Amino acid sequence: MKIEQLHTLFLECHSVCTDTRKLKSNDMFFALKGENFNGNSYAEHALKNGARYSIIDEKTYKTSSQTILVENVLETLQKLAAYHRTYLNIPIIALTGSNGKTTTKELINATLSQKYNTTATVGNLNNHIGVPLTLLSMNKQTEIGIIEMGANHQKEIEFLCTIAKPDFGYITNFGKAHLEGFGSVEGVIKGKTELYNFIKANNKTIIVNGTDPIQMEKSKDANTYSFGNKAHFNVQIKFIEAQPNVSVEYNNIRIKSHLIGDYNFNNIAAAITFGNYFKVEDSAIKTAIENYIPSNNRSQVIKKGANNIILDAYNANPTSMHAALLNFEKLKEVSKTAFLGDMFELGQDAEVEHQNIVNLIATLNFQAVLIGENFNRTKINSSKIVVFKTFDDFKNNYDITKTTNATLLIKGSRGMAMERILDLL
Repeated sequence: MKIEQLHTLFLECHSVCTDTRKLKSNDMFFALKGENFNGNSYAEHALKNGARYSIIDEKTYKTSSQTILVENVLETLQKLAAYHRTYLNIPIIALTGSNGKTTTKELINATLSQKYNTTATVGNLNNHIGVPLTLLSMNKQTEIGIIEMGANHQKEIEFLCTIAKPDFGYITNFGKAHLEGFGSVEGVIKGKTELYNFIKANNKTIIVNGTDPIQMEKSKDANTYSFGNKAHFNVQIKFIEAQPNVSVEYNNIRIKSHLIGDYNFNNIAAAITFGNYFKVEDSAIKTAIENYIPSNNRSQVIKKGANNIILDAYNANPTSMHAALLNFEKLKEVSKTAFLGDMFELGQDAEVEHQNIVNLIATLNFQAVLIGENFNRTKINSSKIVVFKTFDDFKNNYDITKTTNATLLIKGSRGMAMERILDLL
């Protein structure tokens, strides 16, 4: 079946689904395969539970005209999404970067939705499956699409761009993330810049942080719309403070966010810039930023008993960890303790990067509790730092209930699930 024909059938459906547990009536079910499952075996079950069509790639499972056999289900999902994107013919914003992608995407969506009907990536569905699913969730009522793109190897962003065909590109930053896959920071820069390369090649527009020299270099000879604190940028935004919430000034308007950490300034500034570009009223931009409340363990401020907690435990890499610790140092509270978990996907750099974090903490003015095998292998030369090899070791040997009237930072890679500390308080 040609993609044009499949798209006609897709338009009859409510939405697409890849998991029968989340199936809704009149969905188009795509029988994806994984290491431990074969979606083809659920195709008939999907039809019996309300799916309009099931897309399969194994002939054995073809049972009726509602079961559509294709060569490869995943590739068909991706091709259908690319076709649908062209069919919609709306502005698509794509963003990637080492840190802050999801927060920035949420802020951009909050800002643009003040004026437009927007559809944005849900959560962090930002890979070769998530991007197609996001595009296919858009309809003729969608006026602007916002696509988050994640990657841990070269050519992934390039491939996602061929599906989403973005009109606008933004990179949050280049940092020490996914070094195991990218090989080095230079590899990260090369991989993320694939977005800018696509934008340039198609004569589209890059929204760029004018204060980042690498981004300015990578976006030269392109159509750009810049932000920063100097008069020559398209949008001027000034950092005011982060004690702990970030406040900024834009067009003589003071905006106080619910986000903590000066590292969130650029994320806020990018959202303001997109709002400015798409002619959202300044007062509406202020409303959007001030009403956005972070969730899902990202830069959340929580009160637990007599303690104030900065919960930033969704993920971590050396760049985001470094920024979080320096910001924590700036907070004026007297009693502070950082609870940090291992950083993953660093490959051969894991040992040196964890040691760098330990060395940094030794120069800062707060206590730290480190958890994980990587941190356990570091050399500790400070009485302010204690280390536990596993979370169970920490739970059984550290009485966190004695920590009171303090400000706590909780951060670590997703696999460490550092938010479990909340249950111990």
